[in-house]
Amino acid sequence: MSESAVVRHRAYEDILALAMGTLVVSLGIAFFAKATLLTGSTVGLSLLMSYGTGLPFGLVFFALNLPFYVLAVLRVGWGFAIRTFVAVVLVSVLSRVTPQWVEIATIQPLYAAVIGGTLCGIGMLMLFRHRAGLGGINILAFYLQERYGLRAGYVQLGIDLAIMLAAFAVLSPDKVGYSLVGVVVLNLIVGINHRPGRYLGVS
Repeated sequence: MSESAVVRHRAYEDILALAMGTLVVSLGIAFFAKATLLTGSTVGLSLLMSYGTGLPFGLVFFALNLPFYVLAVLRVGWGFAIRTFVAVVLVSVLSRVTPQWVEIATIQPLYAAVIGGTLCGIGMLMLFRHRAGLGGINILAFYLQERYGLRAGYVQLGIDLAIMLAAFAVLSPDKVGYSLVGVVVLNLIVGINHRPGRYLGVS
């Protein structure tokens, strides 16, 4: 398909995608948090720090992302940086209120890992396809690839493995194992569905 045939997203479509994508991600985080599990990237690191310090996830997630917006501007421009900032703020707020809207009494950890990874993966796809993200480690990985030639996928994988290793200081080994399942599910969803040429709408 030629570049002229690419359909651009309208402003209201971007707004709806940001709202719905962050709602879905926040629900996935609620499942992870209820089972005391982790995922990868900045969300996983924020969950780990929240478990270790007792601070609210939303506050930790928002604070961790602050240093990375400069990289977002340098790498992909103000549009992406602004949409990502909005997405991070929404997830920070929604992750706080979602447990008040949806009460989860009990949940089996394996199911929490699978459904949490699925929801986060779907929500991230919605954000990616409208040129937004959840900031942090994803931006750093792409920046290191562009600046120093390090493969972004390997950087991301290395950071995720480091998060999981650090998790042993806070979580039991079985919880870390379940968390790895969630990471695999999330990355499968994004990897299978977010490929060049499969979706040509742009913002």
